[in-house]
Amino acid sequence: MKNWKSKLVLMALLSPAFFSAWCAAARAQTPADAIALEQQGKLPEAAQAWRAVTERNPRDAAAFAGLGVVLSKQQKYPEAVTAYKRALKLNPKLPGVALNLGLAQFKQGQFPAAAIALRAALAADPASIQARTLLGLSYYGTKKFDLASQYLEPAAKADPSNVELHQVLAQSCLWARKFSCAQEEFHRILEQNPDSAPAHVLFGEALDGLGRTPEAIAEFEAAAKISPSEPNVHFGLGYLHWKSQQYDEAKQEFERELAVDPTHAQALAYLGDIEWKNNHPEAALPFLNRAQKVNPTLRITYVDLGAIHMQQKNYKEAKATLLHAVALDPAQPDAHYQLGRLYQALGDNADAAKELHKVQELHRKAEENLVGKISSSPPALNSSDQQ
Repeated sequence: MKNWKSKLVLMALLSPAFFSAWCAAARAQTPADAIALEQQGKLPEAAQAWRAVTERNPRDAAAFAGLGVVLSKQQKYPEAVTAYKRALKLNPKLPGVALNLGLAQFKQGQFPAAAIALRAALAADPASIQARTLLGLSYYGTKKFDLASQYLEPAAKADPSNVELHQVLAQSCLWARKFSCAQEEFHRILEQNPDSAPAHVLFGEALDGLGRTPEAIAEFEAAAKISPSEPNVHFGLGYLHWKSQQYDEAKQEFERELAVDPTHAQALAYLGDIEWKNNHPEAALPFLNRAQKVNPTLRITYVDLGAIHMQQKNYKEAKATLLHAVALDPAQPDAHYQLGRLYQALGDNADAAKELHKVQELHRKAEENLVGKISSSPPALNSSDQQ
């Protein structure tokens, strides 16, 4: 038998399975085939089927959406994003696609892009807790903590047993300086896990932001008792004592922090500040210089070094150092005050008056608390843990 039809008949007779497979492959795959393959867990085959459908009909938005779902299940998020975007371009109102796009972008840590898609998903379905939660987490990931807290608060209330969600809400409130919200959330977390040193620390920060420093000290003392080697616990406790002008207690805590971490720049800087405030400039200098080497962005280091330079009549160094302190945070009055005194010593009365007037203005606005002192940024969001 030399013609191809005869050979095909022979193969069918010899191997019915081969013939059935050949027929299935020859038949054009449909959305029903792709869905069936997905339900059977045959994801690569399902993706291939969806691609075949889109190749036959490049304007089938639902097929691109289906392809995106299968690719997401395979954790092929970049390809899934491309498929979802194509689906939305063809049909912007296709249900669920904006949410799936936002989730795929969120999974890749693309938080600004995810927020755009998730806002659209929430606008389409305002009752979607998943869209609201993911949008709040995306804002947290972009450090827009005020927006994060707005979206996470109702989501957390709808899921009171989700400890991780309540922790992110508490941290968002803390960094947005919504201290009452943070206090409420950390109090709830501590009720469930009273032996969590980090929770005591964060609760203490919230209390300090509310001006309840003695209660904040008690929370840090609890954290230090539970975990004496927990990073930043002794520094935070020392800072609260320092703020309360309890310098002996503060010094002890800063030294304990240095026993845990000898390169803790802020503990070094505040020890130097205590020595300077106790009129021991020569003892202050080694601490301040070490702090500056470890972290050249600590404002208090430059304020104190500038004041010491001025006392020693090293006016050129004092001016450069104090101007650097002002540049690091123009809203804090102490550097402006020292700069005003320096201009007075130099006979520059106009600039002195300008700086001292600024001090009066800033004292009305100045608000310093522990938030932002312990670390320069809140914990990073691990997008792979979120669904």
